[in-house]
Amino acid sequence: MTVSIDPAAFDSLLAEHLPRTFPALGMCVIHRGEIALEAGWGWLDPSTKQLPVATDTFFDLASVSKLLVEVSFLALVEAGAVALDDALVSVLPEFGRVNPRAVAGGQDPHTRAFLPTEARFDGMTIDPSTVTFKHLLTHSSGLAPWRAIYLLAGENPPPPVSGEVYDDARWQRGLAAMVAFPFAGTVGDTIRYTDVGIMLLGEAVARLFGGRLDQAVRALALQPLGLQSFTYNPVQNGIPRERIAPTEFDNHWRMRRAWGEAHDENACGLGGIAGHAGLFATPRDVARFGCAWLSGDPRLPVGEELRRLATQEQIRGQYRLGLGWMLKARGDSSAGDLYSSSSYGHTGFTGTSLWIDPERQLVCALLSNRVYHGRDPARIHAFRRAAHDLIVAAIDRA
Repeated sequence: MTVSIDPAAFDSLLAEHLPRTFPALGMCVIHRGEIALEAGWGWLDPSTKQLPVATDTFFDLASVSKLLVEVSFLALVEAGAVALDDALVSVLPEFGRVNPRAVAGGQDPHTRAFLPTEARFDGMTIDPSTVTFKHLLTHSSGLAPWRAIYLLAGENPPPPVSGEVYDDARWQRGLAAMVAFPFAGTVGDTIRYTDVGIMLLGEAVARLFGGRLDQAVRALALQPLGLQSFTYNPVQNGIPRERIAPTEFDNHWRMRRAWGEAHDENACGLGGIAGHAGLFATPRDVARFGCAWLSGDPRLPVGEELRRLATQEQIRGQYRLGLGWMLKARGDSSAGDLYSSSSYGHTGFTGTSLWIDPERQLVCALLSNRVYHGRDPARIHAFRRAAHDLIVAAIDRA
């Protein structure tokens, strides 16, 4: 049975959150392969109420981008080009050149302050050749959660313009720093959610494919599924700003509102194409990607066994993780209370998320620009939980 969710069901919730939590929201819900809800709320320019959000508005996906890179890597595993337990140095030999590697705390991604080294790691060194691709996918590599790599990549980039040529030199300068950073802990012991690790995974995908990362993701994941909207550097690639939700005013580095360029400083500073962030897309295409994964769409070049492993708990710590996918945790999950315990998905710092409930055959892409107002995560977390519970309640009533 096709279920239709009335957008008015969100009126009360949006009265609390729009525009205070975010000025722009797009949502696409697919149930049993059929669209149950597709809607947009708010404005791209909230001060003048110009440019209303449309169903085809592009949003900065932030860490939801990781899923497309990770699925591209799994496609390469499926093709026999690489294995989960292969060492990262087998594809990126320069990662092993500084060996042994010291242990330090890394940086806090919000304050940018350098973090102290845990006492238990004093004097310890790490052999980087022990890091495998599975460690990267499960955030158990021991790499630092964050480093200000963008400051090492070159001058502050100017605002993007249509037709601008990608500058690979920025990425290469950042990569030279990434492969030599100290570790934050030992390999394989626990989850340390790390953008650095997924940036290195993205470089490995590009090399295994034999081209740039954006070309690899398009060929391995997007083109087979017909997902046209997913785009790195959307303005450079001809998408007008009037179709893109702006994000934060960057008063630390760019000194402008990020609009049509990656909100994430490392993604933006290294050229806009990175493993951990940088993709933009519409809610419908994000939901369609979720459906393709859920259904085992034959066009998706990842077999059943790898898909099963990817959504099976591989490690538990701050999160429950499969291979790239976050698994729903008990308690205060952004998926809400009503999604089944077998649910999985991913969130993005800009206010985006994709959550999949296999028991209900339910996919929800919820895209917003909550960083327009700053970086406090409390309000978007509350909204996500309430919105997902509203969706499940509507599905279960039908």
